[in-house]
Amino acid sequence: MIGVVVNLSIQEGKEAEFEQVARDLMAKVKASEPGCLTYQLYKSKDGSYVFLEEYASQDDLDAHGKTEHYTAAAPKLGACLAGAPQITYLTSVD
Repeated sequence: MIGVVVNLSIQEGKEAEFEQVARDLMAKVKASEPGCLTYQLYKSKDGSYVFLEEYASQDDLDAHGKTEHYTAAAPKLGACLAGAPQITYLTSVD
């Protein structure tokens, strides 16, 4: 399995917009990507956000990045960011 941790800082005043786009994206991912086992956004007490993602394989992760719903949402999410996302890729220890 492949894990992805995406740490995000959002511009002040853009939180609601970011969360709405993220909710829509999460619903579409969960409904249409069987190889995506987990796709969830979390918010910390300090206001930063983290996407936790888990994929059955590298092919499933690659396919996710090419979906219509992801490519449509990515620029909208990006417009809300206060800086570059910090992304960590992980492989499971079986």
